[in-house]
Amino acid sequence: MQRYFVSQEQFKGDTVEITGEDARHIAKVMRSKEGDTFIVSDGREREALVEIRSIDQGVVTTAVVEMLAMTQEPRVKVTIAQSLPKGDKMETVIQKCTEIGAAAFVPFLSERTIVQYDAKKEEKRIVRWSKIAKEAAEQSHRNRVPEVGYPIHWKNLLASFSAYDAVYFCYEKEHGLQLRDAVKPWIEKTGAAAGLQVLLIVGPEGGFSVEECRAAEEAGAVSIGLGRRILRCETAGMVALACILYESGEMGGA
Repeated sequence: MQRYFVSQEQFKGDTVEITGEDARHIAKVMRSKEGDTFIVSDGREREALVEIRSIDQGVVTTAVVEMLAMTQEPRVKVTIAQSLPKGDKMETVIQKCTEIGAAAFVPFLSERTIVQYDAKKEEKRIVRWSKIAKEAAEQSHRNRVPEVGYPIHWKNLLASFSAYDAVYFCYEKEHGLQLRDAVKPWIEKTGAAAGLQVLLIVGPEGGFSVEECRAAEEAGAVSIGLGRRILRCETAGMVALACILYESGEMGGA
């Protein structure tokens, strides 16, 4: 069933008004009519099955048929910290990791980041990334849209580690700890309790330097590998996220 995210203000008692691009999508793309139903969510605490009462001048007015339980989100909240990759790879990371179940995204600049950061262009890029996250969350029937933060510098990312219950740093080193060997004992210890916060850090095309790895570990991160194959930067986050959610029981795991 089609799903749309709306603001909390659009819930007005037993009605929900939908405007903007979503209203145009309902009327023009989906060709919906009075009596059709779909799901709306405010992305926080309310989700409902609604029925269209009217479509008029860019406003779709709906009536709440049934309030729904918000049960689609992973118990363990995984934030993906991705060093800015080239081209549109960040869009791929946001889209696919949102589908898998990421809670948030933190783009950052590291030593080997190739992208030339331009603060003037950042606002437009954040708007586009947020739209991609919203559309992916709707497509995958998420209850919430992951937040996409503004790019930060490596030192600021290191300083944020204390806000998380666990920090995993993707870095392939000889005889290093593999992701499953790091995550499984942590899951067993914590029981994958609801609300636990995990930060998963993925590097740029050129990877991390030895100095960055050392700094991450000194700040409290666990350095982990992702198997024998070398993964592209836009693939590593997807694989690691899926593994963490599997081990926490979200995909038929523990």
